[in-house]
Amino acid sequence: MFRRRFLQLCVPVSASALVILKVKRNGHAKAVAYEVKGFTCITCAVGLDTMLRRQKGILSSESTYPEGKVVVRFDPDQVNESSIRGFIADTGFTVQSQDEL
Repeated sequence: MFRRRFLQLCVPVSASALVILKVKRNGHAKAVAYEVKGFTCITCAVGLDTMLRRQKGILSSESTYPEGKVVVRFDPDQVNESSIRGFIADTGFTVQSQDEL
């Protein structure tokens, strides 16, 4: 029991996780789900996530290969939905539809 609690306390927190917590507390974070066409393998989904996370204002990105779904959490003060869609298109994928979460 003690060991489990100790390990929970020692888990490192990344800087991006702190940013997400700060934005969520302020109520500024938005999330949107896209249906994306053009994924041919899991590497496509992982690569898109990696590139999206490097963009200013993107807090997180989670893509799934077989379903072609991308959920992006972002700070609307730094980036807007049209620029996210444009970035996805610039990487070679097609955004079919979007749902605000």
